[in-house]
Amino acid sequence: MKQDNWILEPGKYLNKEEAEKLLDIAKTRAKLAEAKNGKIAIRDYFLIHLVLATGLRVMEIAALNCGDIFLDQQTSYLIVRKGKGGKRRIVFFNETLREHFKDYFKWKQSVGQSIEPDQPLFMSSHSGKHMARRSIQKAFKRCASDAGLPERYSIHAARHFYACVLLKASNWNLRLVQRQLGHSRLTTTQVYADVMMPDVKNALEKLCF
Repeated sequence: MKQDNWILEPGKYLNKEEAEKLLDIAKTRAKLAEAKNGKIAIRDYFLIHLVLATGLRVMEIAALNCGDIFLDQQTSYLIVRKGKGGKRRIVFFNETLREHFKDYFKWKQSVGQSIEPDQPLFMSSHSGKHMARRSIQKAFKRCASDAGLPERYSIHAARHFYACVLLKASNWNLRLVQRQLGHSRLTTTQVYADVMMPDVKNALEKLCF
């Protein structure tokens, strides 16, 4: 199917309530794990927060190194060095995720994981290398299951959620959303505007002329 014909169908992306529930569940699991010196749930919580706040693809998450994260700038960002089609891009993120990044790095050090620039952001407990894409998807599925979300949801459902929320928050700035998501075509990003049409309609109805 050609990219221009792609349609974002209802049920393919999280709504706001589902996203909030997913993050809350992941946070609760992390707190329980912390009390028992557990690791997996703490990592999973950060993973869930990362995808909801950046919309990264699973392949992009898996490839991240600690040195790809920049927190000391006026605006925090990360670098996707090899996105879809081998493209490189910068993805900006907010202060809330920035603080979580700091906590996550401290936690990695506390459990003996290196945060040197060339080290994986998400490390496999088995190989000591980057977590596999499949393992990252499983981590997402664990939290989604605990949150009572539909089995069909994957990390890409969170990416779709991020795109819709960012589009609305940016006052329908398609170019900004395109850059953040790494779309090669604006027509791909336009799909998110199409599913947000009820919001546009409601706004237009409020006009006084």
